[in-house]
Amino acid sequence: MSTAYELAREAYAAEGIDTEAVLAKLAGKAISVNCWQGDDVMGFDQKDNAASGGIMTTGNYPGRARTFEELTADFEKACSLIPGKKRINLHASYAIFTDENPWVDRDQIEYKHFEPWVAWAKEHGYGIDFNPTLFSHPMVKEGLTVSSPDKDVRDFWIRHCIACRKIAERIGEELDDMVLNNFWIPDGLKDYPADRFGMRERLRDALDEIYSFDTPHVIDAMEQKVFGIGVEGFTTGNQEFYVSYAAKKGGNHVVLIDAGHFNPMENIADKLSSLLLFFPYVPLHVTRSMHWDSDHVVLFDDNIKEIAGEIVRCPGGWDKVIIGLDFFDASINRIGAWATGTRAMEKSLLFELLQPVERLKELQDTYRFSEKMIVTEQFKTMPFGAVWDEYCRREGVPTDGGLWAPIKAYEDEVLSGRA
Repeated sequence: MSTAYELAREAYAAEGIDTEAVLAKLAGKAISVNCWQGDDVMGFDQKDNAASGGIMTTGNYPGRARTFEELTADFEKACSLIPGKKRINLHASYAIFTDENPWVDRDQIEYKHFEPWVAWAKEHGYGIDFNPTLFSHPMVKEGLTVSSPDKDVRDFWIRHCIACRKIAERIGEELDDMVLNNFWIPDGLKDYPADRFGMRERLRDALDEIYSFDTPHVIDAMEQKVFGIGVEGFTTGNQEFYVSYAAKKGGNHVVLIDAGHFNPMENIADKLSSLLLFFPYVPLHVTRSMHWDSDHVVLFDDNIKEIAGEIVRCPGGWDKVIIGLDFFDASINRIGAWATGTRAMEKSLLFELLQPVERLKELQDTYRFSEKMIVTEQFKTMPFGAVWDEYCRREGVPTDGGLWAPIKAYEDEVLSGRA
């Protein structure tokens, strides 16, 4: 135990905060890490391997993973640098095809195409979350999938989503776990629509088919977006639609909040307390938005800390909020992106766990707003960094100052050989 940590523990104890209890609590909270940072969202199931349908990566940093073996090796390397519990968040486009299980289109995929992922996750102690992949495919017609006026297009994607729910349920059975299965579509129009109602009616009817059977190991999430590339005029699946649908459907049907999918002036953290009052789970895709773009690597900044603060402060939030990450940057070292983004999320949770939450609530409820402001400022300069370093030490990962060296060594020894 470092002297710096001993001093920090005493300083926090003087304010009524037990750092040992905080570290134990943080170590038990899983973060679902997005697999698609490792290969620029290209997946394994399409021959051209080009991201499209509202998804785009920029940059050409060397070393992108191209196979299951490369992607899992890279993920393991990143996880060796990240404290705490990890899950892997998979898209359906990462199905694994072999001579024994040859390629099939997305509406025909089965659990057997993901068995290698489950065996690997069991070996390393990772949980798994899942996502239908309704992009980067020729059946995304004019930017539309399940809200398309073309019945053949709608039916193809309905079959795909039904297959994905069955796969997610089987994964949950195999891991004896709950699996988040998140539904996102790129559907919308570039210009102002003539018929909003019709497109949303088709989306509702498609969801009724997709969710027509029970999956006790699955949490079914729906993810809104305010707009996207090529759909600047209208997005079919907006927040009002999905909140209404999930609330009416009930059970484990919930809405997923992606931090990059709202108007830049909206406070994402502010949404969590409202949803926690009415839904059994609130899943997140934590990302860092920049202007009208999202999916930048998560950093330890005020927006992320405020999201973490709501997870910590809201009754039940620690257990009910499912934290997933969603960023993809092809311009930087991908191992470094994974490690930095996930550590920043963990760091934000730790920072908020070390705040005097009950004291601040009491100050608010007794109208002592000046004192509340001063106490909040006081805790910004408490010795948080020493507690973070101790957490990293106990988890067997580098502190921030030692993070780049193993990333660069892996790049030189492994990634640089991938031409």
